[in-house]
Amino acid sequence: MKRIELRVEGMSCASCVRHVNAALASVTGVTEVSVDLAAGRVRVGGDADARSLLAALQDAGYPARREAPEDGGTQGCGGSTCCCH
Repeated sequence: MKRIELRVEGMSCASCVRHVNAALASVTGVTEVSVDLAAGRVRVGGDADARSLLAALQDAGYPARREAPEDGGTQGCGGSTCCCH
């Protein structure tokens, strides 16, 4: 099982957390969702790819981006760990 960390914009209350959780849980391959409202971060476990997760959040009204891996990988387009590749 892989884990993907996302930075989510627009979460401001418990209702937002429920919406984000539901949007991500509906993606095929997701087995675990952990939302940190205060930090604006989400950790997703399972076999889902980052593009599907980001699309689900966008469709739910919560723009998001992938967090940089803790191992020093590159965030954003162009890096070998970028979700766009």
